[in-house]
Amino acid sequence: MTEPVREPSTPLRPSVLRRLSIAQLSARLTRFAAVDPRFMRVLARDPRHGVRHLAARLRAIQTRAARESARLDGLFTVEREQRAQGFAAIAGVDEVGVAPLAGPVVAAAVILPAGVSLPHLDDSKRLTAAQRNVLYEQITACAVACQIGMATVEEIDRLNILQAMRLAHRRAILGLPIRPQLVLIDGRYAADVPVPQLVIVDGDATCGSVAAASVMAKVTRDRMMADLGRQFPQYGFGRHKGYGTREHLEAIRRYGVTPVHRRSFSTVQAHQETLQLSIPQFRVVSG
Repeated sequence: MTEPVREPSTPLRPSVLRRLSIAQLSARLTRFAAVDPRFMRVLARDPRHGVRHLAARLRAIQTRAARESARLDGLFTVEREQRAQGFAAIAGVDEVGVAPLAGPVVAAAVILPAGVSLPHLDDSKRLTAAQRNVLYEQITACAVACQIGMATVEEIDRLNILQAMRLAHRRAILGLPIRPQLVLIDGRYAADVPVPQLVIVDGDATCGSVAAASVMAKVTRDRMMADLGRQFPQYGFGRHKGYGTREHLEAIRRYGVTPVHRRSFSTVQAHQETLQLSIPQFRVVSG
């Protein structure tokens, strides 16, 4: 009868190891987040190539896990420093939808609890749609407070995109059910709110609260654009989210602009003029 593999924290005799198949070792060890270094050394010295390959694979997995753990810990460095200075309720703020030719600009404000664990948290642009959706649910479940703010297409055209973005920031922050003591905001512009702020360039990639806000804003806006895609199926909003892709520009050329297009944007104006110029002009002849 084959002797079972002991816990990785327990030294394993080479004589026992040699009686276990590679499949048995792999099935048992892949259940553990970490394998004792002493056990790894036994695997690395095994005469079987498959076992040595397993040891190398496990070592690579552990290295990646350690690197990811350090990255996630580093994401909350700013929050830890600010909490040490007395700020308890810290809101991360970010927005999406500044560059698109259609749809609203959406901002999110998120207050996370100290010591929160959100595996794979990162700038929303670095994540897949599936990862963002998982994180969206996790952030919603664990956040102390979370609020979405939005500026409409009409407000973008009336105010300009910069001021509309700041309006979305303001609505998200002031809509929080808990007043933040400090706001960490991505970009170069402070929010128009009477709250202490730190403006952090690339904050969505370097600050956990801001990264969480970027995920919430991105998922919210993507879902809104998918809804618009069903209302205006010929434009493909669900695919390009309103950005100026070749598909989107071709749709504007063919069908014109919709009520959700930003008419103040020069690219939209240029393609709208092209459409108008392509319409035949008819001269009315009297008599």
